[in-house]
Amino acid sequence: MSNRLDQEREARLQPQRMKSCQETLEKEWGLTIVGGDGHSRLDVQGRGLKFSLWPYSGWWSGKRIGSGRGFKKLEKELKETIGKKKKKKQ
Repeated sequence: MSNRLDQEREARLQPQRMKSCQETLEKEWGLTIVGGDGHSRLDVQGRGLKFSLWPYSGWWSGKRIGSGRGFKKLEKELKETIGKKKKKKQ
């Protein structure tokens, strides 16, 4: 856990954000979660990318996509870097 002031809120929301980000990256973007520290960081790769994401704070960092904050901004950067989302099966 971090040194944030509201650690109870972080402890409550962290698992939800981890799961939500993981599902979106895997299902909608076709990326693979290859690791992380198990509670605050996701290591992601696929489609020519490799980056780390900290879902609770929204920070991400990677070679081709740079660094930034905010999951919606990450999705925008992914769209600019690798194109459209993975096509859904019909």
